[in-house]
Amino acid sequence: MLAAALLSVVATTACGGTTRDENGDDGGGNGGGSGNSDATADPDAPIEEGLEVTFIPKQVNNPYFTVAHTGAQEAVDQFAGSFNEAGPSEASASSQVSYINTVTQQQADVIAIAANDPNAVCGALGTARQADIAVVSFDSDTDPDCRDLFVNQATAQGIAEIQIQLIAEQIGGEGEIAILSATPNATNQNAWIELMEEELAKPEYEGITLVDVVYGNDEDQKSFQETQGLLRSHPDLDGIISPTTVGVAAAARYLSDSEFKGEVALTGLGTPNQMRQFVKDGTVEAFALWNPAELGYLAAYAGAALASGQITGAEGETFTAGDLGEYTVGAGGEIVLGPPTVFDAENIDDFDF
Repeated sequence: MLAAALLSVVATTACGGTTRDENGDDGGGNGGGSGNSDATADPDAPIEEGLEVTFIPKQVNNPYFTVAHTGAQEAVDQFAGSFNEAGPSEASASSQVSYINTVTQQQADVIAIAANDPNAVCGALGTARQADIAVVSFDSDTDPDCRDLFVNQATAQGIAEIQIQLIAEQIGGEGEIAILSATPNATNQNAWIELMEEELAKPEYEGITLVDVVYGNDEDQKSFQETQGLLRSHPDLDGIISPTTVGVAAAARYLSDSEFKGEVALTGLGTPNQMRQFVKDGTVEAFALWNPAELGYLAAYAGAALASGQITGAEGETFTAGDLGEYTVGAGGEIVLGPPTVFDAENIDDFDF
């Protein structure tokens, strides 16, 4: 069982709206993203056997997506489908397009994609949907017009709140902070940064100043160098938030072997296995994340439910995601996995992913 194997992070049921609005626009379609507004969901329909599910990550060999895909593979095995992964080695805006085109030509049943850019993939995904392929974005959304469903790891507001709360606690509520992000066009990163800025405008954080936002492009060495650059450019820097697993691990590696260890706080989004050594050596006090394996698992089941006609992407439709239980399609075709979990020295050894 997924939950038993991975000591799962809490997953909750979302509720809300449609892939399109209710003023005549479509909400996806049975058997994929055909955009057929006449499609009708059959919640009692079984998941079709033999569904071909292809995951397209932001980049292959990214530890975060490797974990997400183990969950997806488990889900696909459970509903007797076929799982494949295809994707670029670098997370640039248009690098996923050729892979989408290839998967479309191969006539997959489901594409699950973590978009590097919300718009660059839209033309290719539109062709896939016209070919009756169910398109599910996960982790980082496309433009909503370009997919049928979005499986969100947590609400953007919840992610922003926890990161500001953690950095505020770690720097004593005042000082200079910076953000080390992934790519400049990543929809999830940009949404979180915007909401973090709104959080910082609240009276309780008036003593904290955001002095810079830099981008490591989800590359380990560039993120390492950007961390170094931040500390050179801002000698009074008190803390760094890195809402990306590659970035936070690279920043921790730099800090752990520098004069800034224990002096400059670091938090963000990371996996326990990446961050364990840095928590234990005092470089990082606490960070947050959801369970990426459960995210991949949920995305695979959502795609299968869509491709099998259990749901069309309309508001209020429900489906069962295997061991995770029942979920409800929410506003804009969004399905939310659940709230992030905070990891620190007290609980990090309880998790293995």
